[in-house]
Amino acid sequence: MEETKMNKSIINSEGRGTILLVSSLLLVINLVLLLTPAYGWWSYLILAVSVFILLFLLYFFRNPKRHFPSEDTEKVVVSPADGTVVTIEEVDEPDYFKDRRIVISIFMSVYSVHANWFPVNGTVKQVSHQSGNFHAAFKPKASTENERSLVAIETADGHEVMLRQIAGAVARRVVTYCKPGDESSIDNHLGFIKFGSRVDVYLPVDSLVCVKLNQKVTGNQTILAKLS
Repeated sequence: MEETKMNKSIINSEGRGTILLVSSLLLVINLVLLLTPAYGWWSYLILAVSVFILLFLLYFFRNPKRHFPSEDTEKVVVSPADGTVVTIEEVDEPDYFKDRRIVISIFMSVYSVHANWFPVNGTVKQVSHQSGNFHAAFKPKASTENERSLVAIETADGHEVMLRQIAGAVARRVVTYCKPGDESSIDNHLGFIKFGSRVDVYLPVDSLVCVKLNQKVTGNQTILAKLS
């Protein structure tokens, strides 16, 4: 996987094309304004806005280096994303398990790191992508109606955990790096979602949930649950 390379970069590889395109466009606009005879205070305002946009993109596509702070990862399910816990409930999962599961949903705002990590160590069993709508990511129907990717992972002791990356009203691209048969590691990136979005984690019903509603969580750092 290209994962090791991505973790070494300050800017996530998913943002490099966007940053290059936008910075080139802003450079051309400001050069044209600089050469305009009527160059005035409003041109400085556009320059300031251009710098703000570029700095925001660099901030949004940041790629922090993280390592789970414990070697005991056998039973833990770690948050795959930065954001806020918006759902903790038992549901009937229709796509992969087709039975009752605990789902923990994490809403990622535009200020969150948008890289996604593997929630458990194990082996990737299934990866699938489904096109759909672009409802606001914090709404419950986003889980079943929005564009989304499904990643199912089996741990070494036979537990299965499923993660769903969900596009939001602004997010229009869900990227998943892994494929069936890949080994998953908590410290590695699973994928990326551009702009506001959501990640759902489906767990066995006997799992011990370790987070609360509205709690802020950090990808690759916060323990969401412990498997039995």
